[in-house]
Amino acid sequence: MLSAVISRVRSADGTVPLVHSYDSHERTWNPPMPLLYQWQVSGENRQISQHTIRDALNETLMASGLTDASGRPLTFAPHDFRKIFITDAIMNGLPPHIAQVIAGHGNINTTMGYAAIYPTDAIEAHQAFIARRRAVRPAEEYRAVTAEEWEEFLGHFERRKRALGDCGRAYGTDCVHEHACVRCPLLIVSPSERPRLVEIRDNLSDRIAEAEREGWLGEVEGLNVSLAAAQEKISQLDARQERKNSPVFIGIPTFDQLAVRTGDTKAP
Repeated sequence: MLSAVISRVRSADGTVPLVHSYDSHERTWNPPMPLLYQWQVSGENRQISQHTIRDALNETLMASGLTDASGRPLTFAPHDFRKIFITDAIMNGLPPHIAQVIAGHGNINTTMGYAAIYPTDAIEAHQAFIARRRAVRPAEEYRAVTAEEWEEFLGHFERRKRALGDCGRAYGTDCVHEHACVRCPLLIVSPSERPRLVEIRDNLSDRIAEAEREGWLGEVEGLNVSLAAAQEKISQLDARQERKNSPVFIGIPTFDQLAVRTGDTKAP
């Protein structure tokens, strides 16, 4: 399409004539440039104005009889074709950075913003990615799951239930604390189980006193670790509840904010 446009405006020597153009947005005249949208008027090469292009588009659409979903004639602006061209080019394999150069964008994000992405395109691209990913992975990873494996998977989550809450260890991993859950950082304590945790802490204190009285020094050391872990979990629960119940300071409103809220724009 670009070749056809260039062939139409190319001179006998193979170059595109340089013409002056008026920038209606900046309201300035641009230096001579090899514009593709130019024609000869009285033997002089001139820029085809935006109004002329818009009128030609509307006349062509009116003659075509094309309508939108509501039955009204279609309308296009010259800039719409710029977006259509970028979308079509990128979807058909043109690298975005090449499309950026053709469009004259300073930022490639602007070019990608021109390219329309439709829901079906996103779905097809995702499915193609999954297919490429599976092609490079071992085939046994995508075999059908057996009934025994599925039961084992569901059983993992059932075994995560604890008296104090839930165990957060990953599937297929063993308990590194040998089910000493009070010490484990992966134990997610439920706030409703705080009284039970307090009972455990008090019981540990009584057991430590008994061990010290009986001279079971090895037992004292292990119980102290469990006591510290239980106290830490209680502190975490209390801090979480305090953050939940504590008020949030939103600042003191200024006179301008009060004026906006009350609708009194004359407030000082």
